[in-house]
Amino acid sequence: MDQVFRALADDTRRRLLDRLHEHNGQTLGELCERIDMTRQSVTQHLAVLEAANLISTVRRGREKLHYLNPVPLHEIQERWIDKFERPRLSALGAVKRRAEEAMTDKPSFVYVTYIASTPEKVWEALTDADLTAAYWGHRNVSDWQPGSRWEHVRTDGSGVADVVGRVVETEYPTRLVTSWAAPDQEDQEDRHSRVTFEIRPHEDIVRLTVTHEDLNDEGERADIAQGWPAVLANLKSLLETGRTMPQAPWQVPGR
Repeated sequence: MDQVFRALADDTRRRLLDRLHEHNGQTLGELCERIDMTRQSVTQHLAVLEAANLISTVRRGREKLHYLNPVPLHEIQERWIDKFERPRLSALGAVKRRAEEAMTDKPSFVYVTYIASTPEKVWEALTDADLTAAYWGHRNVSDWQPGSRWEHVRTDGSGVADVVGRVVETEYPTRLVTSWAAPDQEDQEDRHSRVTFEIRPHEDIVRLTVTHEDLNDEGERADIAQGWPAVLANLKSLLETGRTMPQAPWQVPGR
């Protein structure tokens, strides 16, 4: 517990936790992007957080991904906050808010793929209605301005939208955040999920990270875990070869 409090006492380490809460599973390079500090210094701060069990790391190929571990924050809440009728220290109040934000029972899904393309072309493939129709089987229709509505419309001419939502954030051509909902649940915000596309260039290739969070249950997560890899494989094929796959990959039997 002492290690946890020492780790939280530093502003930079709290900011790193905030960034992982916003988007879990980031590399060292991604975490350094918004912090005015050398990679070596950030690495040292991450080591303190890992020693306090506030983050965990996973190797994926040559990359090391960092994930928020909210368990120590929850233990602080139980030991130092819940037994009092009201918080007596503003610092502990801040810890409580972070614990409440970090602790969630809603599952999420993260997928990373690499594409021989440019950020601009990947962005166009995600937002152009005709291109999405080619590799996704649906047209993504919107003006893609923050606050605008978007629709995931079938290509069979029916005009039916299977998914609707709002554009939450747009940073052309590197970041797009949208909310997702079934049309009959559009007014039920507690049923909405959230999809973030992170597009990061590296020389002649692009790393595309798709994070789908605030899913309603594990059944929905299982469906997403099958759907996203199939869609993104078709997108990759289209951008790299000019052709989609000969069969829709999401129609391949799972077993």
